[in-house]
Amino acid sequence: MLLAVDVGNTNIVFALFEGREIRARWRVATDPRRTADEYAVWLLQLMKLQEVEPSAVDQIIISTVVPRALHNLTVLAQKYFRQDPLVAGQAPVEWGFDADIDEPRSLGADRAVNAIAAHAKYAGDLIVVDFGTATTFDVVDFNGAYKGGIIAPGINLSLDALVNAAAKLPRIAIEAPTRSRSVIGRNTEDQMHIGVFWGYVAMMEGLIARIRAEIGRPAKVVATGGLAVLFGDHTDIFDHVDTDLTLDGLAILAQRVKAS
Repeated sequence: MLLAVDVGNTNIVFALFEGREIRARWRVATDPRRTADEYAVWLLQLMKLQEVEPSAVDQIIISTVVPRALHNLTVLAQKYFRQDPLVAGQAPVEWGFDADIDEPRSLGADRAVNAIAAHAKYAGDLIVVDFGTATTFDVVDFNGAYKGGIIAPGINLSLDALVNAAAKLPRIAIEAPTRSRSVIGRNTEDQMHIGVFWGYVAMMEGLIARIRAEIGRPAKVVATGGLAVLFGDHTDIFDHVDTDLTLDGLAILAQRVKAS
């Protein structure tokens, strides 16, 4: 059984795989100060509820965009699972694709893993949109080469900046405006919902249109991340909504190492 750990700036996702199928997944807030013992108290109890013993885990892989979190997760793997974890992007876990960008070493692990999974699961030229702390747009060509992309502020960051900078604006939830399809708000909260939600949709649609024009060939759009389903219900710009894309990429990488 594989334990895949996806460390983002906001959350860490732990997922148990049986083969390529996810048996269970759990999420915890990212905190680089959290010790291996603290992870273990939480994770082992959740595994017990799924009737999975630590000894059943014979492989662990970690992808992280928070370097400070890696040490304690490595200790967790070694102390409680008796495993030396694989780390995505570090030998022997090579990406296995061409990174056609100016600084290949600067490519984030999450974006590389998404590119691997998207190419494995979907054919042709691809645009991968990942909704996280930042919203990223990644271009993967039909051969699986990574061609570059875009980094934009995540919608929660945009909302935080708006509320923190304007004293009289209230905190609102990230959700589609529900009162009507009108984009002319009649009160402050409606106007904020419209600006934040439909403004973000318009940004995505506009950037994807520009990317497709620059690629010059048909390109499918794959959305992933926590808000992918929400936005997928309110735009037809996505060809696939795949919330497990990053975890599937980690499973593919772990499988490659096991087979080598």
